Amino acid sequence: MFEQQPQNLQLHVQQLANEALQKAEPSAWFEVLYAEAQGDTTQIPWAKLSPHPYLQEWLAHHQPFVKRQKALIIGCGLGDDAEALAKLGFEVTAFDISATAIAWCHQRFPDSSVNYVVADLFALPAQWQLGFDFVFECRNIQALPLNVRSSAISSVASVVAPSGVLLLISRVRDTEAEPSGPPWPLSELEFKQFETLGLQEVKKTVYQESEQFDVKQVRIEYQRSSLA
Repeated sequence: MFEQQPQNLQLHVQQLANEALQKAEPSAWFEVLYAEAQGDTTQIPWAKLSPHPYLQEWLAHHQPFVKRQKALIIGCGLGDDAEALAKLGFEVTAFDISATAIAWCHQRFPDSSVNYVVADLFALPAQWQLGFDFVFECRNIQALPLNVRSSAISSVASVVAPSGVLLLISRVRDTEAEPSGPPWPLSELEFKQFETLGLQEVKKTVYQESEQFDVKQVRIEYQRSSLA
């Protein structure tokens, strides 16, 4: 998430995250970062201005999709993943805790069919419960500390509809010991929590992002039973 960014930007992100932790507001730093950027995408470490390549790869192998299926993008950032799904016929809702990020999405895609909204992962609208056929979670959970990890996982799982799919992309760690961060990679036990919440793992793909730093990412496809 941060290894290819200038070191000063990495350090600034870590400082913002740690300050938010000290205030017991673990996700508050996202808005600070987006607001400070003042429209400069180079100041947003994860802003590539294109859909995530692991999402694109997955979508390419699963078309065609049923038109008007409901999709939710968690922590949508600047909107590129949401737009990719909308082009494939999904009815897309995309949210971010940062009001600046959402305003940025509206500015970048003024004629978009995507419903961009400001929302908090820890206080999602009740009508979203079991409400989406496809949910995309990309590296948001790993940006949150371990003391809120279980709540974040539960919230993500809660919006997947019966027979729905969750596609998750995250760094992974090989130990249950708490890592330094951000990001804080997920452990196998944390991934297993999705299964305790009614989602079955369909396929896991492991990517070696950097052998030098032993950085591994996974893309996991989960599906909820039709009997949920």
